[in-house]
Amino acid sequence: MTRYELAVPQDGRGALAIGWLVLGLAALIGAGVFSILLVAARTPYLQHLFPVMDFFRVALVVHVDLSVLVWFLALGGVLWSINSTPRLVGLGWAALALAAAGTAQIAIAPFAGFGLPIMSNYVPVLDSPSFLGGLAVFGAGFLLLTVRSLAAVPAVGVVIDGAAALRFGLNAAAVSAAMTLIAFGWSWAVMPDGLPAKGYYDILFWGAGHVAQFTYTLLMLVAWLWLASAGAVRVPITPRVAVLLFGVGLAAVFVTPVIYLAWGVASVEYRKLFTWLMQWGGGLAIVPFALGILWGAARSGGHEAAARPLRAALFSSLVLFGAGGAIGFVIHGANVTIPAHYHGSIVGVTLALMGLVYLLLPRLGYREPDRRWATWQPYLYGFGQLLHVTGLLWSGGYGVQRKVGGEEQVLRSAGEIAGMGMMGLGGLIAVAGGFLFVVL
Repeated sequence: MTRYELAVPQDGRGALAIGWLVLGLAALIGAGVFSILLVAARTPYLQHLFPVMDFFRVALVVHVDLSVLVWFLALGGVLWSINSTPRLVGLGWAALALAAAGTAQIAIAPFAGFGLPIMSNYVPVLDSPSFLGGLAVFGAGFLLLTVRSLAAVPAVGVVIDGAAALRFGLNAAAVSAAMTLIAFGWSWAVMPDGLPAKGYYDILFWGAGHVAQFTYTLLMLVAWLWLASAGAVRVPITPRVAVLLFGVGLAAVFVTPVIYLAWGVASVEYRKLFTWLMQWGGGLAIVPFALGILWGAARSGGHEAAARPLRAALFSSLVLFGAGGAIGFVIHGANVTIPAHYHGSIVGVTLALMGLVYLLLPRLGYREPDRRWATWQPYLYGFGQLLHVTGLLWSGGYGVQRKVGGEEQVLRSAGEIAGMGMMGLGGLIAVAGGFLFVVL
């Protein structure tokens, strides 16, 4: 049976990986605090305690940016630091310092001066110098991280074994990250004049936001393979096939320049093409990986107690990501079915990365987390998020609008109240699961 695993370097690269892990955990803590406020502001009866709509939107902006942008890219920093040569370690520390400074500024911006919350897709913002400055500093850190990840990339080698396949997957994720930055710079350079703030930021992040999803997905697929091997799942995917699938998962991002050259960033065609790119190109590699892992799990025998937390994270990730992907095909209109879709997908990535943290902690010199609690944590977090997503999907059928909270939700029928109540209960359970992860 092929082992998909990477050796963790014990030199400066390992220390750099620890630094990125600390940043990721700090981002999760901040996102968790804001998520409590978000869930309460949308839960029936509790929502009346939060009548100010701007409060909900400010909390939503910071929560999304910390829990998706910072957390995912920080864990990318962990994996890219492990998967690197000793070259340019100083550049890696500079990237981490900038990313950490930018994250801190993003988190404290709501308390440093009020800024208008703009609910732009993928990267919502507060239109204030403090927040935008923090986002720019974090973006500079992301740029340096990507440059080092490409400049210090290890050779995959002629012999394609499990380690080489994972390295290829992480290299592909770094290429996707570079394309994300190119898309952002391209959008910024060709932005039309005279746009309102909402239209400006939505267009600015539309292309890059879609390409970034390929980066997150590739990181998740690497995590799936690594967790499956460490969790005693007999994956029936050879390393060469895995490399091919990683290549398929990356291939669609190279359509990005074609879209920019063919259509203006403010055109309807531009928006539709990026939506289709992610919808159809993003899933090409996911389905074979998922089916292979599930088939391997069904054929695998017993496993040691040490594998239980890793299997719990792996299977919870598969369920949530699958649910999010399925919901994406039933979206109609701008209601809470949309956040049901992306919460499932995002949490699927998060659960895979959480499992990878459990796997890496002992290899980075830390004590192994308590196995019993580390096994329950993915199930608790995953169940809460599944309930949360189901409540949103239910409420979306009644037309409950997205990106609103408090009194503005205007929940009238028993069905709407029941759906959003389910959402609130699931959200609170998920918050407890996220808190347990940070403690462990």
